[in-house]
Amino acid sequence: MKETGTATGWSETNRWDRGASWLAYPDETMQRASHVLGTDAGAIVVDPVDAEGIDDLFTEFGEVAGVIVLLNRHKRDCAEIATRHDVPVYVPDALAGVEDDIDAPTERVRRQIPGTDYGIHELTSNPAWKEAALYGDEDDTLVVPEAVGTADYFLAGDERLGVHPMLRLTPPRKLQRLEPERLLVGHGHGIMDGASAALSDAVRGSRGRMPGLYVKNLKSFVLG
Repeated sequence: MKETGTATGWSETNRWDRGASWLAYPDETMQRASHVLGTDAGAIVVDPVDAEGIDDLFTEFGEVAGVIVLLNRHKRDCAEIATRHDVPVYVPDALAGVEDDIDAPTERVRRQIPGTDYGIHELTSNPAWKEAALYGDEDDTLVVPEAVGTADYFLAGDERLGVHPMLRLTPPRKLQRLEPERLLVGHGHGIMDGASAALSDAVRGSRGRMPGLYVKNLKSFVLG
């Protein structure tokens, strides 16, 4: 179940020297994860779900320089946090049109978040699914909002990382060009070691493990 309202019991995850992630509602099934990235420009907040006291986490990585949305369904609390810090919401070209649904100043970005080493990689751009990923060249950090995840409903068998159930037939092969040291996801905990191997395994095994994942998720839905 997806919870709403400002979170009070959020949980920090995935800390490293250039950032951290948090789960605003750690017990929810969707496991919505958000991230703050430390860059030369300041703190960049990614797909945030707001939470009481979360600004204290941001300040550990500098003054907030911007918020970025990486999936058309992840507008979440981008506008609220951008307004609070008087910064723009960055919208990748792949997400064109999302600006209309964000009640805050927006700035279109194409290849790079301004002043940072985080490049933008288009994954999908169609009316139903618009998604981009981030890759930090300085420390090989990959951020993928939806195509892959670690929440239980993404995972088949002994996978550490799984392709989204709706993308199992058409896994995000573009990601295989990258070799991340760590991988942050939009649903679940990140992969902080062995990320490249986990990503390669997830994409290669996506189709073959699809029936098992669907059976598992159907049983979970039926049995509650």
